[in-house]
Amino acid sequence: MVGFVALAIGVMWITNLWLTERFTETTRVRAELRLALYSGNIISELQRTSVVPLLLARDPELTNALGSGDFSRTSARLITARDEIAAASIRLVDLSGRVVAATNRNLIGTHYSSNPFFVEALRSRDTVFTAAQSDTGGTEFNYSRALLAGGKPAGVIVVEAELSKFERSWAGISDAVAVLDSEGRIILTTEPKWRGLTLSEALSVRSVPSALERALQATADWANEAPDAYLRGQAVMQTETRIPFRGWRMIAFTSYASVRERVNAVLALEIMGFAILLAVGFYWLSRRARVQSAVYRAESAELRALNARLSREIAERERVQKDLAVAEQTLEQSSKLAVLGEMSAAVSHELNQPLAAMKTYLAGARLLLQRGRPEEALSSFQRIDDLIERMGAITRQLKSYARKGGEAFEPVDLRASISAALAMMEPQLKHRTVAITRTLPRQPVKVMADRVRLEQVIINLLRNALDATKAVAEPQIEILLTAGESAVLTLRDNGPGITDLEKLFEPFWTTKKPGEGTGLGLAISSSIATDLGGRLTAHNAEGGGAVFELQLPLLTEDTKTPPKRGIRAAE
Repeated sequence: MVGFVALAIGVMWITNLWLTERFTETTRVRAELRLALYSGNIISELQRTSVVPLLLARDPELTNALGSGDFSRTSARLITARDEIAAASIRLVDLSGRVVAATNRNLIGTHYSSNPFFVEALRSRDTVFTAAQSDTGGTEFNYSRALLAGGKPAGVIVVEAELSKFERSWAGISDAVAVLDSEGRIILTTEPKWRGLTLSEALSVRSVPSALERALQATADWANEAPDAYLRGQAVMQTETRIPFRGWRMIAFTSYASVRERVNAVLALEIMGFAILLAVGFYWLSRRARVQSAVYRAESAELRALNARLSREIAERERVQKDLAVAEQTLEQSSKLAVLGEMSAAVSHELNQPLAAMKTYLAGARLLLQRGRPEEALSSFQRIDDLIERMGAITRQLKSYARKGGEAFEPVDLRASISAALAMMEPQLKHRTVAITRTLPRQPVKVMADRVRLEQVIINLLRNALDATKAVAEPQIEILLTAGESAVLTLRDNGPGITDLEKLFEPFWTTKKPGEGTGLGLAISSSIATDLGGRLTAHNAEGGGAVFELQLPLLTEDTKTPPKRGIRAAE
């Protein structure tokens, strides 16, 4: 009997440890998936709102109203625009900083002459983003842009992004969700008291627990894994992901209560099972004492039937396990074949450029040797040797791309990377007459990046620009490098433009003829930009042609380590 009790305790102890670890990991994975979804919703809302100021800044009625001073119908027009785009609010501010029209008419007459969204919009003449605490205690996320009349600013249009709706949708799904800006301040949260605080300050805001609460907390901590933090006196796990926007982070806190409930339910079933077994044992012992012979016969028949059932169940279980193993092997082989196909296409795409350059250099070296100029031919062979080294680097980087690695990060001057990419494209440029305009700052523009992968992105963009201008009579390519809050490399061509912006960065999507491209260049370039902590965007220019922008964080003390990737469902 003592052995049975010890066995029951041991089984329940092991079950508690195993199920706690398993259910905790499941809960953490679900929290990470929710954070990835929440992060995507925020980015989508910000990107959608960022386009609105540019559209409204081109509205002639708003510009005419600022010039004439007649704002009788301006607020109604802004209300219509707000309803169509689902923004939080829209305000029109004149040059003095006074609100002359707004979707919230109570704000008309309010002065914002010293607010960042007004000052920065007039200073940059471009759409600017600002986040500031509102009068109600929340955070306003504003996109603003100056309205120009005759080349001079006439006012500022301010569009507030509706991010507070996400706080309401998050409430109840997780115990707490918070979004932190680059300075570590909480700007969005399901806990109103946390706004404007750092994470450590927010977690310290709680009432003093009673003796009973401390005892329950100690019991819960003993039964579960070591908690990441405490929320309202309860141990919670902390899950974090990076939002690819201005260094924002999102953190979710999930209680261990659901884990404990599921583990306790299984433990209750085990206790009930052991109790039933114990009761059956007592009954069997007492029955054997009274009618030992009859019990032996009944036990023998029962054991034979039980043995037959167990044999059938064991055979069925072994068959199911064998089928499962075969299915797992088939799935693993299919995954390997899919990865092999993707890597083969990527290698073919990325090595096409060096191979074309090598072909050109070999042809030049052959002519030089025929003409008795071996010294000049040696320079071509040296370039071919450099290209072979680069091909090896590309294959290593493709492996790194498949692993989402980042071991080769170092400070890189974007100006030098542009020059290296143009040198790499020299054979193609010699066969065509293309006007390339470079506008680079005199000072170095340093970023923390993998030099080979960064040059790979620039080469892909140059190659796409060359392909886009094949049918143009006077092909032109403009390269502009600027350094502000981040490093921005802009590449524009005068080709026909982009027909489908939504599918532009999808793998294997291309407008080229079969054999001319795999459709992987921009997909790989976008993934590399994300790995480097930036982003790659594209749009059509007003006068025709396509514009690609590569934004990367400037090298600072905080960016001297490689950027860490957030959670991605695709991985």
